[in-house]
Amino acid sequence: MSTHDLTDPRTGRVRTQLQPGGPAEVTAAVTAARSALRGWAGLTAKERSHRLLSLVALIERQLEVYVQREVAGTGKSDVDARAEVLQSADVLRFYAGAVRADLTPAAGHRLPGRESWVRWEPIGVVAAIVPWNYPLLMAAWRLGPALAAGNTVVLKPAETTPDTAVLLAEHAAETLGPGVLVALPGDRDTGRLLVGADVDAVAFTGSQAGGLDVVARAGLRRVSLELGGNCAAVVLPDAPAYAYDALVGACTYNAGQSCAAPARVITLRSHLEETVERLAEAMGARRAGPDFGPLNNPAQVARFDAIVAESGAGVRRSGEVAVGDGEAGGFWRAGLILADLAPDDPAVTREMFGPALTVQAADDLDGVIALANSVPQALAASVWGTAVGPSLHLAGQLDCGEVWVNCHLEQTAELPHGGRRGSGHGTDLSVLALAEYQRPKTVTVRLS
Repeated sequence: MSTHDLTDPRTGRVRTQLQPGGPAEVTAAVTAARSALRGWAGLTAKERSHRLLSLVALIERQLEVYVQREVAGTGKSDVDARAEVLQSADVLRFYAGAVRADLTPAAGHRLPGRESWVRWEPIGVVAAIVPWNYPLLMAAWRLGPALAAGNTVVLKPAETTPDTAVLLAEHAAETLGPGVLVALPGDRDTGRLLVGADVDAVAFTGSQAGGLDVVARAGLRRVSLELGGNCAAVVLPDAPAYAYDALVGACTYNAGQSCAAPARVITLRSHLEETVERLAEAMGARRAGPDFGPLNNPAQVARFDAIVAESGAGVRRSGEVAVGDGEAGGFWRAGLILADLAPDDPAVTREMFGPALTVQAADDLDGVIALANSVPQALAASVWGTAVGPSLHLAGQLDCGEVWVNCHLEQTAELPHGGRRGSGHGTDLSVLALAEYQRPKTVTVRLS
């Protein structure tokens, strides 16, 4: 089987090689998870919780090792990687506690002469396929509720970022038990083989094309999909002064490679010129290198560049790239503001997944809402304005799974996150995500 070169996003140089998992590796991973299922699912919620907390403690003890592995594959700064590893640990800790809360319907008389109750049971072996933008954090979003609910998991990391998944599986074997969490590094073919293997459910985070392929291969098995955002940010004329810096900060965090990052700024036509100028000023103050990292891989660079080149934007304002010694060959791209765009411009309709904001305008609020809801994706959005009434009205009219008001890209384990329409279906985070990895069984007993 051929190996693939993995590059350092900050330098563009080969850092290691990956031999993708093939049919034998996929079968071995699923078999190990299947063998561990009965024992793991048979534990009490208390015992599973304690073991998950042991895994969290091990992650935190090995924090710097996780940080360096995360940096190696993503090109993130040490500061950002450390924050994301700690967020990942917090997600797992949250589910270790949440699974011990009794959320099942109360038992009682629902039929004459009968007593009924509902058992919530794990689905079985879950295939979790996660992307390269947040390798450990996106894994934790899937693994936390799946493992807490009693499932075993085969984790297939993105081809370019297998590092933390492999380490996490090693630590899980020590704390949770062999086979409870199995890492399966590989490419897209590995992922396709995994979806077609003897798994009971698939949790996929990635592109819309990838999600459609998963659905076609998964058949009637449970599928949870998070497929990207292309998120709108509605900026009203009374937006707070900090709105523009905040939007640029959220857009360039992780080089814009966040599904829920702001991508499309939409305002009223009367406020368009001021919006473009203030965003351009904020973007001009941020430099790729000191302020945000590179794109992740050559394919993403090519995709981003192609969309920018195809765009008919009449206004283009750019930040700067200022990288250190030896990093000139990395996948760096300056932040961009693109304005004077047609509604069907590729920079608007396609998710660029990079440090760029488009700016569009409408004549009235109905037009603003129509533009915000005009693309296939419907993951998240934000509204920026100081008047509470109009801001909350707009938040209710935006067709997406999560809306922020006067902030963006702020999340916590307690609050649900999930998309609509082209952004997929299913719930990540919060106690609601436990239901993604459980199935109810009604038990009714005749009393006499």
